[in-house]
Amino acid sequence: MRKNVGSQEMSHILSVYGKMVAAGEWRDYGISNLRDMAIFSIFRRTAEHPIYRIEKHPRLRQKQGMYSVVGMDGRILKRGHDLRTVLRVLERKLIRSVSPD
Repeated sequence: MRKNVGSQEMSHILSVYGKMVAAGEWRDYGISNLRDMAIFSIFRRTAEHPIYRIEKHPRLRQKQGMYSVVGMDGRILKRGHDLRTVLRVLERKLIRSVSPD
């Protein structure tokens, strides 16, 4: 069972990340490869706690899905088997953050 984040998975994550950086919402990220999971942490500012974590838990593949987006408070915002579907919860935040002039 592979725990590391693959290049296609990173491409999906960095696509959403790039949009949010361009919108001025996010500024930094961190990647952690732990023994039983991989975590992509998103920061509004460099010295803060992450506002979101995108987690990959390979052991949950057969259960509720190995991908999840976790909020700052530890609450799971979205979980599933398909990374693109799970990342949509973050893209919805982008739509809300852009205001018409």
